[in-house]
Amino acid sequence: MEVASILIYICLFLSSLLSYFFFIKKKTRISKPKAKLPPGSMGWPYVGETLQLYSQDPNVFFTTKQLRYGEIFKTHILGCPCVMLCSPEAARFVLVTHAHLFKPTYPKSKERLIGPSALFFHQGEYHNHLRKLVQGSLSPDTIRKLIPDIESMAISALESWADGHVINTFHEMKKLSFQVGILSIFGLLDSNYREKLNENYHIMDKGYNSFPSNIPGTPYQKALLARKRLDQILGEIICERKEKRLLEKDLLGRFLNFKDENGQILTEDQIADNIIGVLFAAQDTTASALTWILKYLHDDQKLLEAVKAEQMAICEANNGGKKSLRWTQTRNMPLTYRVILESLRMASIISFAFRESIIDVEYKGYLIPKGWKVMPVFRNIHHNPENFPDPHIFDPSRFEVCQKKKKRRSNRLSHAHNYTGVCKP
Repeated sequence: MEVASILIYICLFLSSLLSYFFFIKKKTRISKPKAKLPPGSMGWPYVGETLQLYSQDPNVFFTTKQLRYGEIFKTHILGCPCVMLCSPEAARFVLVTHAHLFKPTYPKSKERLIGPSALFFHQGEYHNHLRKLVQGSLSPDTIRKLIPDIESMAISALESWADGHVINTFHEMKKLSFQVGILSIFGLLDSNYREKLNENYHIMDKGYNSFPSNIPGTPYQKALLARKRLDQILGEIICERKEKRLLEKDLLGRFLNFKDENGQILTEDQIADNIIGVLFAAQDTTASALTWILKYLHDDQKLLEAVKAEQMAICEANNGGKKSLRWTQTRNMPLTYRVILESLRMASIISFAFRESIIDVEYKGYLIPKGWKVMPVFRNIHHNPENFPDPHIFDPSRFEVCQKKKKRRSNRLSHAHNYTGVCKP
């Protein structure tokens, strides 16, 4: 009888315990509903909404989506399911405060062209080492030494346009920015190599934003072939540099001389991918920015005259242009600097950044599944009236307060040798 009583007691106890845990689990499930995918459309199978994106103004595409679905929505572009984020807070969440939950990534079609070893496809020590090498090649001390050569390239370009013939501004700016990129990577490179690099990079660049297809004759397939030829050209340049054993401080020299803490050096494939990556990151964005700056100045003749006056004052200080531009002078062009900032805001040269979630992430009640692309849309942030009043008006004076704050901060911290201020609008 006692044994039976004990068994009954144990059964009742276990039953109560299981019921309690079931109740708690059920209550938790009710009080914490599972996050759902953001609203939006995934478009057609495989193609998604890629054709809609590239067949119209990207600004219209993203703005229409945001108005319909809000500041977070899903879509499917370039063969990838994506979550688009259209607020400064969301961009900060992905790129700063929770950056460890996302890895830099691009669609495979674009990664194949740039090269899988390019630094912006990686995280961790490899990424950190390469970023330091690139930053070192673009440091103020390095750029100071390049200013005379860059000035010479700019003057040469201006003189080639002076005979009154019609030019394509963007194409000319791409030529100029490509020359400057080659200078910072290789130093003074043989003209034969420059021409080969320029020719094949142009073909690759032309197919970069095309629909990814391996069908012979398509822009993307031509781009893949051009990318292989670029590898061969870069291999020849690297081989020559190794044979001459030159200890140059340009970016190629830094890549060749690099050894990590374990004595590992960079392979030729890694060097080639990162050279293409730097050219890719620098050329189109710089050329686009320069083109838009010229466009906005052309549209505002009063502002154009004010910028010209600022530049002419520097020219006169350099004996009518007979002396080279100095680094300190490039840091003392307040109006020109504001025009550049406002041009970058208005044009939104980089529409969005590619990231990929490495785990399931919940943001504002929505699920961002593991493996999905996450894309902060800078264009919508820059054109949001809550961030910038009258966003469709070109107004460099909106950055005047920012410059004053930066100047005061810089004065307070002038003793800090490597200080660089970052101003938020």
